[in-house]
Amino acid sequence: MADSLVERRSIDVVPDSERHGTAFSQFTLWLGANLQITAVVTGALAVVFGGGALWSVVGLLVGNVLGGAVMALHSAQGPKLGLPQMIQSRAQFGVKGAVVPLLLVIVMYVGFFASGSVLAGQAVGELTRLGDTAGIVIFAAVTAVMAAIGYRVIHALGRVASVVCALAFVYLGVRLLDRIDLGEVLAHHSFSLPMFLLAVSLSASWQLAFGPYVADYSRYLPRTTSGRATFWWTLGGSALGSQWSMTFGVLVAATAGDAFLAGQVSYVVALGGTGLVASFLYFVIALGKLTINVLNTYGGFMSMVTGISGFRGQRVLSPRGRAAYIAAIMVAGTAVALLGKDTFLTSFKDFLLFLLTFFTPWSAINLVDYYLISRERYDILALSDPNGRYGAWRWDALAVYAVGIVVQLPFLVTHFYTGPLVAPLGGADISWVVGLAVPALLYWLLARRDTSHIPDRTLLPPPRHPA
Repeated sequence: MADSLVERRSIDVVPDSERHGTAFSQFTLWLGANLQITAVVTGALAVVFGGGALWSVVGLLVGNVLGGAVMALHSAQGPKLGLPQMIQSRAQFGVKGAVVPLLLVIVMYVGFFASGSVLAGQAVGELTRLGDTAGIVIFAAVTAVMAAIGYRVIHALGRVASVVCALAFVYLGVRLLDRIDLGEVLAHHSFSLPMFLLAVSLSASWQLAFGPYVADYSRYLPRTTSGRATFWWTLGGSALGSQWSMTFGVLVAATAGDAFLAGQVSYVVALGGTGLVASFLYFVIALGKLTINVLNTYGGFMSMVTGISGFRGQRVLSPRGRAAYIAAIMVAGTAVALLGKDTFLTSFKDFLLFLLTFFTPWSAINLVDYYLISRERYDILALSDPNGRYGAWRWDALAVYAVGIVVQLPFLVTHFYTGPLVAPLGGADISWVVGLAVPALLYWLLARRDTSHIPDRTLLPPPRHPA
């Protein structure tokens, strides 16, 4: 079983006999997942929407470090529990109550699958000469196959992408610096707090959006793996990869203007050259997007199974069921990609910031419970039993989650809604800070009053052969 390429585990706990790898695998996976075109576009948005290059880079760095630290705290849960991230959320929200944030998580995965497919589809369309639409469909099918194979191939893909994409970004960086005057680009030091906080929010939302599935990719590590090592390797790979890509995006957007806006993929490839070089760069763009889209598809199917199995009392999933869930994510994401490919930039920025509203409260509740309330002690079998110690619905956590969403609305800035407290703050969006701090404090105050459901140690189920 431990040597099988095709993964057979899904929502069930990974037994010690099947654990493998080292914490360094998290570095290569998250480096490869972030050295890609959508991260470039995310960095470019900080300039496209009015920020200067210098302070945009600084703001993106702040957001990547802060959001990446929160994301990496989730990653450290994987080796300890051997569970997908959202299954563990049942300890906070109840076996059935966890479906509330799960519904939004699934929307997130479909959205990221779609946005990634738009850009990767352009690259595949150019490589195959079949056009964007066919490129999107081909890319989606390859993504689904890789996600169906599962954990081992995902990490192998991350290792390859981390090397290939790093080399490509070094080359593109040299080409870009040959074309621009870096000193002139960074010479404008005027500081705008709203634009700075927009840059922070863009990169923080990028990192926090990984939170609901980051432990899915560390859960096969041996239980003895250091939590600190898992944290630092995850943070290092994710923050380095995203900051590298986003800084490139800032410099491109600050110097290319409308040429970049008219076609993000084609501009980046043209920067690198023509002929075989261009073909290689189209391949690199598709490879980078394949890595992250496989993560989104895999995480999406895990979340769907977690939500549905909470009502069905299901603890394992058959290979046929696994394939069906993955196909559903692929079809939904591809449909959204085909419908939204012509309004990508504005839609993607709003999508990122809107998602952040829903995931910061979940992240705050999950981390406070794991590190401060339960202190890493869970009853794994009870996470599948609505009549067990965690119950079907934990209304205190759900209420805190709802409050965490509502308190952000006055501070939120998107294309379709701006909160009433944004103008007094000079247009700055600080909703994600409020969304982390308020529910974290509220949940800590409520949850510490009754800890009778917390076991003295983590209770593992007896080993079972996967279906």
